[in-house]
Amino acid sequence: MKKAAVIRLLTTLLAVIFMVPWNRGEAIPAFARKYQISCQVCHSPVMPRLKAFGEDFAGNGFRMTEYESPRYFIPAGDEKLSLLRELPLAIRMDGFVSYNFNDEAQSDFGAPFVLKILSGGELSDKLSYYFYFLFNERGSVAGVEDALIMYRDLFRSGINLYLGQFQASDPLYRGELRYTLESYRIYGTSPGSSSADLKYDRGIILEKGFKTGTTVVGQVLNGCGIGEASEGYLFDKDKYKNFMLRINQDLFKNVSLGVFGYTGKELVEDPSMIYAPATSTINMFGPDISLNFDDKFVLNAQYLRRTDSQVFTGTGSPPLTDIITDGGFAELIYSPKGDMSNWYLTGLFNWVESDLDDLDYTSATLHAGYILRRNVRLVSEYTQVMNPVSYGKVNVGIVSAF
Repeated sequence: MKKAAVIRLLTTLLAVIFMVPWNRGEAIPAFARKYQISCQVCHSPVMPRLKAFGEDFAGNGFRMTEYESPRYFIPAGDEKLSLLRELPLAIRMDGFVSYNFNDEAQSDFGAPFVLKILSGGELSDKLSYYFYFLFNERGSVAGVEDALIMYRDLFRSGINLYLGQFQASDPLYRGELRYTLESYRIYGTSPGSSSADLKYDRGIILEKGFKTGTTVVGQVLNGCGIGEASEGYLFDKDKYKNFMLRINQDLFKNVSLGVFGYTGKELVEDPSMIYAPATSTINMFGPDISLNFDDKFVLNAQYLRRTDSQVFTGTGSPPLTDIITDGGFAELIYSPKGDMSNWYLTGLFNWVESDLDDLDYTSATLHAGYILRRNVRLVSEYTQVMNPVSYGKVNVGIVSAF
């Protein structure tokens, strides 16, 4: 399994490199309105992907400088009161026409595919917030996904504290910032009856950057997603908390290396109700690498290994033990003129291989976008799924934020 995992990872990197022609937090226009700047200041070449300035802006609590804060608040004669003059709001709306080359060869109009309202900004020199509400996602009201409060420079330690719900994978590669409809598959993979993955969860984040170019991020999580609370107003399904640590190091000007580890326990139940619940230990770890050459050529790659000590599969069988799941992805983004590009190409290769065959997945995606406006783009995407079944799917549509 280990040898196969290494071969798969190398294949992932090579496949994406050759997929695209060789050459030398989510967008929220409310910030552009507030500071009267172009979206291009933070995004390259277009939303939602952030360039370095955009990452710094988000990490600074969505503020340009701490001295600009007062003009955005109503003077109420109380220095402890923060009332925004205008509530910063933005809307994102996406729609697609799809054609699926699976056995049915079915065409579909998927508009709106996503309709969300977003808000975020500073509440004081230390406090900031961000959230979005999905009015419509794939035809249903999805509700609140990202929602957090941030406290900057906790106790003057240089540590940023976040509390709320977010994707556990955000310190790695944020799914909300990718261009493709195809997701980073490994982040949402969980075997059998496990409800713990690297998608949305509730908890806290502690983040600190160092002058050496090192960033350390720690998370404490419920480990069970963002479902509804129980009758006792509890969101966690058991008494355990899960922990994640990620260390990232910038090397030279263009290279960033990272490594993360995730560990915890969860109570897993047999869906058939034949066997008593069991306590499973979860461990995940893996390296990642990013290469960025003037925002013209960006390569992101992630490898992940997950082990679950016990899981039920719902077949009426006793729990399976020591389940291993390997996976990863590689993503290549090409923008010919960097943040001044009018078009871009993205290649994404996904791979998941598990002791549970129903988790196995392999796909290759080619995505192209043309910028009509900085906040409106035409997109087209083709994904070839190779495993578990072979078929292709095409999406053509529009992505907008205003």
